[in-house]
Amino acid sequence: MPVQLLKIIEGQSETPLPSHLQKENLKHLQEGCDYTNKYIQGIATLSYPLTKLRDGTDFFKIVVQDPDNLCSQISSINVFIYGKMAEDCAKLIRHGETFIAAGFKVIKLPMEGEGARHDCHLEVSEEARSTIYIYTKPGTTAASETASVSVAPKYVYTPLNHLKDGTVVNLYGVVKFFKPPYISKGTDYCSIVTLVDQSNVKLTCSLFSGNLDFLPKIYKVGDIVRFHRIKIREYNGQMQGITSGGFASLTFDGTVGAPVVPRTSSRVYTFMDEEHKTIEELRIWAASNISISGPATKLSGVQPMLFFDLTCQLVGKAKVDGSSFLLKVWDGTECPYPTWKVPVEAKDLEGEKVLLHQLKNLAVDILVYDNHVQLAESLKIGSFLRIYSIHAKEASSDNEDVSHMEFHLHGGTCYGRGIGVLPESNPDVKELKEFLESVTLTDSENMESCSMDIDSTFGNVTDPELHLQRCQQLSVTVLTDHQDLRNTELKTITSSTAPQQYRIRAKLRTYKPQKLHQSVKLHCSKCNSLQEVPDRDDFDFILHGSAGTAPNPELHNTSWYESVTWTTQEEKQREIAIHFVKHDEMLQHPEDTLLMVEGGTLKEIWKLTKRFKCVIPVRSTKDDLELLDLSAPFLLKGNVKYYGCKQCSTPKPMKNLSSISAEQQPSWEPTEIAQVLGIELLQYVFIMKFTLVDETGSLNAYLFDDEKFFQIPASEILTSNFLQQKMQMTMNALCPPGRKLGDLPWLECFIKSYNVRDAVKDQVCYQIFDTTVAEDVV
Repeated sequence: MPVQLLKIIEGQSETPLPSHLQKENLKHLQEGCDYTNKYIQGIATLSYPLTKLRDGTDFFKIVVQDPDNLCSQISSINVFIYGKMAEDCAKLIRHGETFIAAGFKVIKLPMEGEGARHDCHLEVSEEARSTIYIYTKPGTTAASETASVSVAPKYVYTPLNHLKDGTVVNLYGVVKFFKPPYISKGTDYCSIVTLVDQSNVKLTCSLFSGNLDFLPKIYKVGDIVRFHRIKIREYNGQMQGITSGGFASLTFDGTVGAPVVPRTSSRVYTFMDEEHKTIEELRIWAASNISISGPATKLSGVQPMLFFDLTCQLVGKAKVDGSSFLLKVWDGTECPYPTWKVPVEAKDLEGEKVLLHQLKNLAVDILVYDNHVQLAESLKIGSFLRIYSIHAKEASSDNEDVSHMEFHLHGGTCYGRGIGVLPESNPDVKELKEFLESVTLTDSENMESCSMDIDSTFGNVTDPELHLQRCQQLSVTVLTDHQDLRNTELKTITSSTAPQQYRIRAKLRTYKPQKLHQSVKLHCSKCNSLQEVPDRDDFDFILHGSAGTAPNPELHNTSWYESVTWTTQEEKQREIAIHFVKHDEMLQHPEDTLLMVEGGTLKEIWKLTKRFKCVIPVRSTKDDLELLDLSAPFLLKGNVKYYGCKQCSTPKPMKNLSSISAEQQPSWEPTEIAQVLGIELLQYVFIMKFTLVDETGSLNAYLFDDEKFFQIPASEILTSNFLQQKMQMTMNALCPPGRKLGDLPWLECFIKSYNVRDAVKDQVCYQIFDTTVAEDVV
């Protein structure tokens, strides 16, 4: 029988062990060796309750100590017993009895053993043809017949505000920040996790393992983790966690109401009923106290200079060079910008060729670098991924007329950058699979043929002559309101009094300014003033001037921001200070963080805007930080510089921003920032003069618009070659250069008349409104 009781009489076993078995020394055990005819012998010093695994298999764990090597560095080992042998052993074994296991397997633990415990454990089961022998002395009874049955100690969980240096503890926490597992400088995988709990104390843990599966399976901020046997160390006045011998973890979805199902690769773990209450309490607390990320960005919502997380399916991959690797992914939505296709040989591209062809308009190329390459190479086609902190970058090649969107996963692990593989049981994967199955691939596949059918009806739009003919037949503008108004001739309009509104059908004979970037102005809605957009030299001059004022160290590291300073190594040294605004007394992800910068150059500030949500250039005073001269932008967000009206603004101290940082989910919207800082926000607008003609006459109408007419944001046009080219193409369609008046396309639009009085005379002017360019013009 697999479990046998052997009686000891006068120090000797009444029944000897089989002659083919040889004793193995505990310290010589190694994973991968054959121990079919070997046995280990020791004293049972600790046992745990009999439990069942998820598949219903009985499981029993004991600790066996070698009495002959108590002074050795390795004197004990964990023994895992499965199946019927576990049930029998739990009834028979007692503390202090001699335990022998033969025909076992040796399994390496994910990290070093704790204290004198071996860094491997033994697995014993009938499937492995193992045998257990238990020596009992005469007159003793089985453990099942006594009241002294061994009971494992109940796990005690330590709140984060009660942690002490040098202790090994069990704890629960909510994930505030994490870095997906990555290869450390050695051979181990590493993951960084920052936890918080109801005590509002945070703990940053550095987790290491030679086996990726033994690290916590964290998918998003807000997940809940349970760590057993994590070692606490104090560093720079803060407690930190690090893996120790026997470290184990469980991860749970932090969503209120979600099933309490642990994520773990371990075959063995305990989870008591009372722990359900702990998890639910943490979920409820986190829902109102943690800034939990919303749904990951879809490809259809990607914007230039965005850093975003993407949940997607891998459909192709290829090696590009030694430091980069290509991943082709899709999420069922289409990026609104032309996307970069990484040039690789067809023979090097893994993936189903038919599917890749079908998805050519939906799949995007993500180039991953450096430390992410090894993991990317191991990914299986068809697997579901969450890629963290992808950089969406707008770029163009020398031989391209228009820009395109590139996607990069840069090297390193800053800001949680990395790749996670999601199981198909993950709720986000289930939702994504359902959506992907609803996408009709034939629609994507036949997109070009549909386009050809349309072109055959209206003329190929890439042919200028056919394009002109089409524009002559159809209006190139769309009316967005007032459909009850009838067309009025221009002659009638110019002979009528103001103010009135009209609907017209006319042609655009000419427009000003011809250099379209000159049409962008800054408008104050309060005093109705217009001003030119300052050029970069003006901003650079103001920054250089403010750099002469050294940051005031007394203003650093307040309750609502943390400060970092350094001195440049250039000939004229500058001291730079960056103040990171916190939320709930904690720093946020870069894409959610507002920075205040002192002493930075224009180039340095633009670099920061590519990584962080918002940047405000500031300087120090005696009592607080303050904005620079309002000739400079008071805020930079993405590619946009935001200005305030000098006449209408009353700048307030920067400490007023703390009211936004205290909000549950700070949005850091320019309008809200301007309001708390006493700034009257200037709006980017297009100001153009159109000369319109019909069969009866002509008039000059002004276009005063922020983005409705061109469907292009005026705030972004100055920093985007792609949008500038799109606007130029639009104007070429409305007013084709070199064409006769009779060949120009018709515009349908609304105009309104109004009176303007100056010192010399009264004048009637006209303005275009509630009109937009047709989507199919460009």
